[in-house]
Amino acid sequence: MTLLRIATRQSALALWQAEHVASRLRAAHAGIEVQLVPMTTRGDQVLDRPLSMIGGKGLFLKELEVAMLEDRADIAVHSLKDVPMELESGFAIGAVLERADAADAFISNSVAHVDRLPQGARVGTSSLRRQAQLRALRPDLELSDLRGNVNTRLAKLDGGDYDAIILACAGLDRLGLAARIRSRLAAPDWLPAVAQGAIAIEQRIGDERVAALVGVLDDADTRRCVECERAMNRRLHGSCNVPIAGYCVETETGLALYGLVGDAGTGQLVRAEVEIAGRDQGAMLGEQVAQLLLDRGAAEILGRLRDD
Repeated sequence: MTLLRIATRQSALALWQAEHVASRLRAAHAGIEVQLVPMTTRGDQVLDRPLSMIGGKGLFLKELEVAMLEDRADIAVHSLKDVPMELESGFAIGAVLERADAADAFISNSVAHVDRLPQGARVGTSSLRRQAQLRALRPDLELSDLRGNVNTRLAKLDGGDYDAIILACAGLDRLGLAARIRSRLAAPDWLPAVAQGAIAIEQRIGDERVAALVGVLDDADTRRCVECERAMNRRLHGSCNVPIAGYCVETETGLALYGLVGDAGTGQLVRAEVEIAGRDQGAMLGEQVAQLLLDRGAAEILGRLRDD
């Protein structure tokens, strides 16, 4: 019997994703035993401040990586959008599963679309990327921070704290809550977080046994697109401190990448879109779109935000 232990956060969505990976592994390998190792990360514990103020999305990974280093777990399962552009030394992404719906979800108990919100309505989201795009679309809205797991955020909406909130469609779909989606905010008009909708499996570098087990779950098309998006984000030195969005799709002949850098305070958005022939130059495409964004004004926005 081969044993594989999965480190995962304890939220309902994280546990769903880990169990999804576990079931895929059981289906792929006869005689494998897969165990979940749930744990709480600092990113889960500190909910009264935006991630940008407490160290960024990497806070969701640290405890899981320590568990792998201490041989309490063999792999960790993440939402790839939460994974920093540069992993800690000794770790790699062993597999990226097929991407789910990458769009954002507009959720409200009173209206069906952001355009129909009354003047000055209160919208909850702690994502600077979402705030920037909301500010550009509806500068009259009151944007308020919203942290916590999916059910906690929905409960705050239902309790009257907000007129609407923005969440990821993929997370709602996975938790059986797709009925709460009033409308999809989708590319190219509205851009998601880099790698949104994709599940990643993190492993120790050099662990060939684990690499062979998880590698069969890797979806080449998804990996190609998310690596393109992450190359753009890396070139822009992106983090949760800056509003950056990106979405790559396969075309009939190649790849197309949509990129955006925004200012959550002013609603200023800088956009770029490039399509290339062939599908083996994703990293180059990501860097090309990043440079276009910088040339069109993103450098000024990013410099201003990092100075604040």
